[in-house]
Order: sequence, then structure tokens, then C-alpha cells
Amino acid sequence: MAAVAVYALIWIGYLSQWKWLTAMDSWALDLAHDYGATRPGWVTAWDVFCTVLGPTAFRLVGLVVIVVAMFRRHWRLVGFLSITAGLSGPLIELAKYVADRPRPATAMVGAQSAAFPSGHALGVLVAVLAILTIVWPYVNPPLRGWLIALGALIVVMIGVGRVVLNVHHPSDVIGGWALGYAFFVVCVLLLPPRRSVTAADGTREERDIEQ
Repeated sequence: MAAVAVYALIWIGYLSQWKWLTAMDSWALDLAHDYGATRPGWVTAWDVFCTVLGPTAFRLVGLVVIVVAMFRRHWRLVGFLSITAGLSGPLIELAKYVADRPRPATAMVGAQSAAFPSGHALGVLVAVLAILTIVWPYVNPPLRGWLIALGALIVVMIGVGRVVLNVHHPSDVIGGWALGYAFFVVCVLLLPPRRSVTAADGTREERDIEQ
């Protein structure tokens, strides 16, 4: 609910042209554009980074995992990835269509569709959270903190990259994160990748993992 509230407030702020929101967006975009305008290598590097670790790349990985899970008859995992990876794309397009916010006029690379919310921010956040949810039981507890840090770094850097390239306002990125998190929570509640286990079942599962 908090994530939905954040998304709604940013949307309302954009429509109402709240001064503090407009000032924040303009300040970040101007700063990034002034720096990148004379450094084409910098812009290219961020563009490549956002492409390699963008939503499309994660969806391809998800598709591979779905195929493998189908062969192994892990139907819960198939369903979970199908709704997270499969429905996040249509959600992005629908949200963009409804908001219909123009891209920044200073965009330094080509970008299609509307600006709000950021598809990269939403898609990558959902993908990272889905991966963490799937692999979490199989990761040694001492390594889980590092895994969270890596996931958070990817999500944040992708968001930063979209602003650096001036294809999104900072509020687009924050809105993408908020909507993406709310969407992911709904997916987990509707169809978690593994069934709930009792204490006895959990003990057996831990033994299987150790083996």
C-alpha cells in the first residue's frame, strides 16, 4: 500500500506540476546533461549498461528458467515467473499509456513510448526481486547480505543510468520502483514460487538442500 501511495503521489505531482517535484527533476536532468553533452564515451557506456542489464535481458533469462522448470515439472515456479516476467511488460505499457508523460527534451539516446513510469526501473526491480525470491533458500546465510547488496546495486544503477541518459525524470524512476514493488508483492501473494511448508516439511526441505 505504501508503494502504491508513492506511485499515486508522484503521478498526481506530475499532473499538478508540483514545484518541488519539477525542481528536483530539472536539477538532476540539467546536471546529467551538462556533464554528458561533452563526453560521448560516458553516454555510450551508460547506454550499453542499461541495455545489457535492462528488462529485456532479464526476461530472456526468465524465459530460459521457465523452459527448464517446465521440463522439471516445477509448475509453481513456471507460474510465478510467467506472471512476474510475462505481465510486467504489459503493465509498463499500460501505465505509460495512461500517464502519457513526454520524455525529457534533452534525451541523449533514443527511447520509445512515454516517460512515466520508467520501464527499466520497474522491470529490473521486478526481475531482481524474483531472482532473489527463487534462489534465497539455496544461498548460504552468510552470503545473503552480499546477494541483497548486489541486487540493490543493479536496481539503483539502472535507475541512475536512465536519468544520466536524460531519457527519464528522477520521478519516473521512483514511480517505476514503487509500481514495480507493488506489482511484485501481488505476484508473490497470488502465486509464490514454492508452497508453504510446515515445520516438519521445512526440516525435510533443508535436508534435501544440504544433500
